[in-house]
Amino acid sequence: MLALDHLVYAVRDLDEGIERIGAVLGVRPASGGRHPAWGTRNALLALGPRSYLEVVAPDPAAAAHGPHPFGVDDPRTPFLSTWAVATEDIGRATGDASRAGVDLGAIQSGSRRRDDGVLLAWRLTDPTTPRHDGLVPFLIEWGSTPHPAATAPGGCRLRSLEGQHPDAERLGSMLQRAGVDLHLRAGPAPALVATIESPRGLVELR
Repeated sequence: MLALDHLVYAVRDLDEGIERIGAVLGVRPASGGRHPAWGTRNALLALGPRSYLEVVAPDPAAAAHGPHPFGVDDPRTPFLSTWAVATEDIGRATGDASRAGVDLGAIQSGSRRRDDGVLLAWRLTDPTTPRHDGLVPFLIEWGSTPHPAATAPGGCRLRSLEGQHPDAERLGSMLQRAGVDLHLRAGPAPALVATIESPRGLVELR
């Protein structure tokens, strides 16, 4: 099974999102950088040695941009919009998912420069591909790039992640075929729910 890499928390304004998460969890996410290709910017908070929470928002300094990825244009913001799983061979993992009937989109390259000047680069499946309201994750391969969790603020740990969906049984079968482990239960609307151990105690983020 593919391992969780990070959770994506979509907001309209990054500064407000940082304040919100800092108040809820008791740890303030640190600025990550800008995604020039997508017109977004982010802030990060570690959830473990190789997992993190990414707060992502439109970048007001970016040139005019069409629809942004990661749910930042969704009227439900702020919310846990999607998640990513890590792989060491994104070509093989994407092909395996496709053969199992799960379309994750084309493989793309992404990058951002940290505030200290270090360039992070990765490969990922197209984040704009429809993936059942974000419940089906996108894939990411970091290669030789330092993992972002290593330099993100600590103090929190992911206890559990579950999905809710009106057709949980069918979606669960799809995830299993794609090699992804996510506990799913029936719910009136699609949603991701993370339980995080934090200085504020156990916090449910959705």
